[in-house]
Amino acid sequence: MSQVFSAETHRNMLARIPHCTGREISDWLRTVEEGPALVRFEEKVSWLRHEYDLAYGHAKAIVHEYDLRRAARRLR
Repeated sequence: MSQVFSAETHRNMLARIPHCTGREISDWLRTVEEGPALVRFEEKVSWLRHEYDLAYGHAKAIVHEYDLRRAARRLR
């Protein structure tokens, strides 16, 4: 079962990712966008973890942010 992060925890995790990975969030979001056409959330998280050696929490935060922004684009 996956963890559920609060909005505050999600923001804090996103803020730490550039320091921990050396890449900005925008770079990671572009990586997910240009990556394989995976459908399920956990598939994307697993792909990021194994392809880029990310911690589970970081990969999950990146995919969650990607999904949030994608949903917001659809509402416009």
